[in-house]
Amino acid sequence: MGYIRAEEILPIEVIELIQKYVDGANIYIPRKQENRQEWGTMTAYRSELQSRNEAIYGDYISGLTFYELAEKYYLSEKSIQRIIREKKRALVG
Repeated sequence: MGYIRAEEILPIEVIELIQKYVDGANIYIPRKQENRQEWGTMTAYRSELQSRNEAIYGDYISGLTFYELAEKYYLSEKSIQRIIREKKRALVG
């Protein structure tokens, strides 16, 4: 996300109105609700994490311990436990 100079796109009246509330500060203007996208939809990262988590669960089923999984995937044991708990929950329900 880059910055756009307000005076390049907004009428002076709108700029002056905004300056009443935030004079010289950077502000974030959120997208309209209908234009929002879920996290990870613009990249393959979401599917990469899903594949990694499936591999973790497969290794767990094969007998690796939480410690061994944490070492193998460079995650904390708590993260491994959370991933396995979520995978189990997804399979059951």
